[in-house]
Amino acid sequence: MRLWHQSLISKLPRQQLLGQHREICALRGNGWGKKHATVNYVFKHSPYKLFQFHELVINEMHIRGYHPNEKWENKNYRGTSCEPYNNLKSVKLTDPIYPEHNDEYLKECLENLANKDIYI
Repeated sequence: MRLWHQSLISKLPRQQLLGQHREICALRGNGWGKKHATVNYVFKHSPYKLFQFHELVINEMHIRGYHPNEKWENKNYRGTSCEPYNNLKSVKLTDPIYPEHNDEYLKECLENLANKDIYI
């Protein structure tokens, strides 16, 4: 499980983009707070930041003609098997959304993709 560096979202191949959507759905739902070495940093921040990141992914999916479930565009939605947030408090949009998405993390993501024979 990984959140790709946000600058890569628009460049990801189909499989990685759709996989990113699935992983974010899992994190927004019952996966929230469940430790995973690659994404633990997400839990240091408001779940609203994950919603903001998911918006980037969903927007890219729309650009490419994919049709993600519109329910995910609601900040409170957490999937079919998880109670929604009552009213998730919004937080200011930052760039990058996650401060952990720095140049070092970008390099790590590019190396991970290269190991899959994906060069961006």
